[in-house]
Amino acid sequence: MLKLLPLSLVLLAAPVAVSAQTYKVLHNFDCVTGNSGAPALAGVIAQSRGGAMLTTSPHCADSSFPAEAFRIWPDGTLQVVHNFGVTDPVGGLTLAMDGKFYGTTQKGGPTAMGTVFKMTQDGSVTNLYQFKNASDGARPWAPPIQSAGGDFFGTTYGTPSGGQQGDYGSVYRITKDGNFTVLHSFTQFAANPAAPLVQGTDLGFYGTTYRGGPGHYGTIFRVSSASDFKVLVNFNWTNGAYPYAGLIQASDGNFYGVTYEGGDANGDGVLFRMSPQGALTVLHTFTGGSDGANPVSGLVQASDGNLYGTNTAGGKYGYGVLFRATLAGVVVPLHDFNWNLETGVHPISLFQHTNGILYGIANAGGPKNQGVFFSLNAGLPKFVTYLPVYGKPGALVEILGQDFTSTSQVSFNGTLAAAPDVVSPTYLRVVVPSGATTGPITVTTSTGTLKSNKVFVVHQ
Repeated sequence: MLKLLPLSLVLLAAPVAVSAQTYKVLHNFDCVTGNSGAPALAGVIAQSRGGAMLTTSPHCADSSFPAEAFRIWPDGTLQVVHNFGVTDPVGGLTLAMDGKFYGTTQKGGPTAMGTVFKMTQDGSVTNLYQFKNASDGARPWAPPIQSAGGDFFGTTYGTPSGGQQGDYGSVYRITKDGNFTVLHSFTQFAANPAAPLVQGTDLGFYGTTYRGGPGHYGTIFRVSSASDFKVLVNFNWTNGAYPYAGLIQASDGNFYGVTYEGGDANGDGVLFRMSPQGALTVLHTFTGGSDGANPVSGLVQASDGNLYGTNTAGGKYGYGVLFRATLAGVVVPLHDFNWNLETGVHPISLFQHTNGILYGIANAGGPKNQGVFFSLNAGLPKFVTYLPVYGKPGALVEILGQDFTSTSQVSFNGTLAAAPDVVSPTYLRVVVPSGATTGPITVTTSTGTLKSNKVFVVHQ
């Protein structure tokens, strides 16, 4: 069974009857110029306004091939949009309201401790902040997320050296112009956050740390925009250990996540639910058998209401599993990764496009053993998604989807909005109408009515 190296070294519920699944390799990574290098960690995949997917890859360790940001279309066409050299943007990208993508590099800057950057759709990059390994932290892994208020919030992982103020990581706020504020500096009691934050419906920011806590098995925390910090869960091996992945807040209001290890003596990881107050329930303990083992990427609540995720090991061939789970934790394997087929092994990222199809990255296998970008069509419904995460009447909301036309209409939990500004078949803008309440967003299209995959929260 594969065990990934420590991160500092390598960088509702619906029925789950299994229907036909179509797995397809869209791109083979091979560290050849113009073809993108081999992704090494669970980078965030962002859907663009035009319907493409963008993410990042670090430089290839065994060659001079540089780190890059690349765009890949649902048909597998890949375009490199920016060359980062050896600064290693390992965490992927976040699409913001201004149409730009925001991310971090694990290295780079005068102190080589990493940066926060923004990138235009054509790949022009501007550095916003350079970390110093002081209270501001060092070596960020995950990209920042954009909050309901428009600012960006992120974490740094820290360094493995020991003895420095920034070694355990930090939580920060940064504006699109680069104004930077430290919200929290971690200590050994909650240390080394690797995953992106998620903003909850209470407007607080929730995250995980890979280490820290009484047994040093990691934690779950909440921090406010005013720097109020609280550890909500200490992992203790039985309830999970070493979470690489972050949290999602599902349609039932609870948070869901996975840990890389822990759960029982085998230590193959767990799937858990946490209430907003911090009560944690283990829903499933991975066995390393057909359900897989050692999840690295975060969960996705897809348009059918179920959870989808990947395990880097286990399954029929021992190289990982893509699975579906109900909100009650009933796990069903959908695809077993197989080294012999050269179709990718050890999946590390997963994303659902608004076309309903799941896309992801495996960081090994393929013809050159540099990993693959894959799709899995599980027959899931098309849907719409939106920015920002929350709003109030009069606020502008950007919606991503497909088949939009000039006659499309948008409703917020049943309240019809004024005619939207349809920019393209995959992108429109609309104002939250007076009287709107918390609930799904629906958009009528040329092919039917699409519903958002999450609840839009209206703050009056």
